Order: sequence, then structure tokens, then C-alpha cells
Amino acid sequence: MNALHYLSVIKGGVLEALLLVAVIAVLVAVHEFGHFIVAKLSGMRVDEFGFGFPPRALTFWKKGDTEYTLNWLPFGGFVRIFGEQAVVSDTGEEIADPRAFTSKPRIIQALVLVAGVVMNLLIAYALIFASQLIGSQQLLEPGQEGAAKNVSVIFTDVLPNSPAAKAGFETGDLIKNTMIRYPTEGISYNGTNSAAVISLIGSDTALAPIEFTVDRNSKILTLTAIPQQHIVTNEPSRPAIGVAIQEIGITKTPLKDAPVLSAKIFWTMVTQTGVGLYSLLKGVVTFKPNLSEIAGPIGIAPIVGNAAANGFGVLLWYTALISINLAFVNLIPIPALDGGRLLFVIIEAIRRKKLNPKIADRVNMVGFVLLIALIIIVSVHDIFKLVH
Repeated sequence: MNALHYLSVIKGGVLEALLLVAVIAVLVAVHEFGHFIVAKLSGMRVDEFGFGFPPRALTFWKKGDTEYTLNWLPFGGFVRIFGEQAVVSDTGEEIADPRAFTSKPRIIQALVLVAGVVMNLLIAYALIFASQLIGSQQLLEPGQEGAAKNVSVIFTDVLPNSPAAKAGFETGDLIKNTMIRYPTEGISYNGTNSAAVISLIGSDTALAPIEFTVDRNSKILTLTAIPQQHIVTNEPSRPAIGVAIQEIGITKTPLKDAPVLSAKIFWTMVTQTGVGLYSLLKGVVTFKPNLSEIAGPIGIAPIVGNAAANGFGVLLWYTALISINLAFVNLIPIPALDGGRLLFVIIEAIRRKKLNPKIADRVNMVGFVLLIALIIIVSVHDIFKLVH
């Protein structure tokens, strides 16, 4: 590889990073706006709406009690609500202030905390809806191939313990090329027809190795699987590797069909994200976390860049997916997140007594440290995947 190649890689990485920063900034702003608007409507005093994390770079303006600021660390944002912890005097006595967060009924506190998650889910549906009208990447039904753009063949399922699973195939891999390597000759296919790929695999009666070139999140891989018989239940003699494949491409949805289709896609994303997060947390609790299917900012950047390269509608679709993930992550009961703060409110409601502010602060600090540790672990894992 020459210097020009490395420069192009670095340039592409910088553009992907900038695009990801823009996507995250929008989603975080939407999330924080949810907290902001519900806090304002409930009569709480909001002292600051910050883009990014401190230290502060500049103050855009101040309106009423609220300062609107730009901060130096681009990933994130915050709303600083007066009295999120108990307001105390110089002597240590709690002061009852009607505009403080802790002075409001706990149901109102809970609504403020979940408002960010609700906004992320609402914007996700809106983005999916827009992507359907503009044209988004989706699985194609028979007959849709002619009207679709950027058609590819994708693995939609990989059977556990099958030849494909043992070879390292994953759901979502895009097939770029397929070749049966016989001792004296090779038969290859590099088109976009799933039936042709299935026919090619089924024609391998010698059960010779089949070499697949696949695109996995913009990374080109070469995987080799050896077909076996008795994989397909109703055709036991036909060679197979244990995958389901289908065409995928960019298509537009008519306006009359977009609301219902968008709702179906949104619900599928929500349920799959919820199942995935549950599986991850279960792994953490049992000390067997599976990091293979999660990604931090470093891992997401190439995916976002690849989505943008496939069109604005595809970028909106992936942005919606990130927004849903952001909503679920914020519900994790870690004190530094909305879910942890909501847990505090629930505990106070059950006890009918406020938690000791000093204890709450210490727990929040521990939660923040755990959150940073998780981000570091995921980022290191992302780097490891990129270099290998």
C-alpha cells in the first residue's frame, strides 16, 4: 500500500467521524429537548441547555433563566435543571423551592426523565417514515428487483452449527462474488440474483469448497464453506451450506403505504434492539458478555459512512436505528443514565422519603465511572475489529 492509499483511508475516516458527530449531535439534541420541554411545561427552572459536554466553549444566548451553550466535547449534550439534587442552604438544611426538580411530584419527575427516550423513539419513527418516501434499503420481494437501486444479495439467516456458521458467515453479509473451486476449474457467479446463488451452491455435487467474497459493514472478507447434504429438510440430497439469502436494494414506498410500513419497521427495530440489549445485559450479569454485535463510536462511524454512500434515505434509516439504541441504552438502570435516575425516583416513591443526597451523589459517581469504563471497553473492541 502506498502513501496515497493511506491518505485516502485517513480522509475517509475523518469524513465518517465528522458525519457520525453530526448524527449523534442531532439525536442527543432531540433527546435533551425532550427533557427540556417537559421540565419547562411542568414549571421547573432550567439553568442550561448544553450542546456537547463541558468545558464550555461559548454561550449562544440566554433567554429567561436558561443559558444555551456550546461545549468542547462533541459527543453528547445535557439539560441542567435546577434542583436535580436537593437544594440545601449554607447550613446544610434543605430548601423547599417550588421550581426545583426535587420539589415536583415524583410522577412529574419521572415524566421529565423518560421524555428524552420518548423523543428518540418519535424521531426514529419520523426518520424511518422519511426514508421510506426518499428510498431506503430493504429486503426485496419477487418482482421488485427491476425498480430497485443498488441491488445486492444478502444473508438473511445463518443456521447454527451449519457449514456457513462454522466458516464465519453472519446475517447481514452482502455477497459480492461466489465461486466453486474444483481441482481443475472454477464456476463463479457475481450477479444479484439469490436464486442463481442457491442454484450454484446446489450444483456442487462434488461437495467442493465454495469461496464467497462478502461485504460486512464496508469490510471485504473472503469466506470458504464446504456444502453438505441433509441440510435442507425437504431436499436432503441437495448440497447446502445452511443459509437463507434474499435480494436487498433501495426502493421508495408510496405515501399511502408509508405510515403502516414505517410502523412495522419501527416495531421490528424496537423489538430486536430490546432483545439484543437484554442478551447483552444477561451476559454481563453472568460474566459472559458478547461484544461481537455491539459497537461504540469507532465501530459505528464506518457503518454510518457506508450508509451515507448508499443514499440519504439509507442514512436516515441507520440514524433511526441509532436513535432507538440510544433510547434503550438510556433506560439501563445505571445511575449516570436516565434509567438510573428514574430508579431513584421509583425508590423514593416506594419509600415515600427522599434518598440521602450524599449517598445519591456517590452512587451517581460510581455509575458514571462504570459508564466510562464500558465506553472504553467497547471502543478498544471496535479498534481490535478494525485492525484485524
